[in-house]
Amino acid sequence: MLCPVCRHDNFEGEDSCSNCGADLAASDIPESALEFNQSVLGDHLHALGFGAMVIVEPDLGVATAIRRMHDARTDCLLVCDGPRLVGIFTDRDAVVKAADKRLQLYAIADFMTPDPVVLRQEDTLAIAIHKMAVGEFRHIPIVDEDGAPVGVVAAADVFRHIAAALG
Repeated sequence: MLCPVCRHDNFEGEDSCSNCGADLAASDIPESALEFNQSVLGDHLHALGFGAMVIVEPDLGVATAIRRMHDARTDCLLVCDGPRLVGIFTDRDAVVKAADKRLQLYAIADFMTPDPVVLRQEDTLAIAIHKMAVGEFRHIPIVDEDGAPVGVVAAADVFRHIAAALG
């Protein structure tokens, strides 16, 4: 546990800092928020403006998909079977799952994340941040009531919006 006074790294559970003697007993008890800007975290996703999306079919070749990502300057592709979202393929999938494979032999469906976590247009920034943090996602598709994609929320967009709102 870091001492709030001198930043010395103490053993977890210590009541006082072994370096400066500061009281550590109450430092790990969460304090209530003194100030909460509900208008920022309560903003609906449409306040961000939906990120551009590139839609591909599940049978598209992985090499072609990666080239399309590069050409579109995007970090993710939404994989749709007809109008319905069935997966997401990200730059992380390309690096972790497709590295050292003969890409000409595989379709994007072989490496995509199937049935991805999604957001709805009426969801708030707080919900988006929670889903991103829990799932360790940098991109989450936004879908309509029929499961068709309407956009993508990127973590960078969320944090840019919050930083702009906070001034």
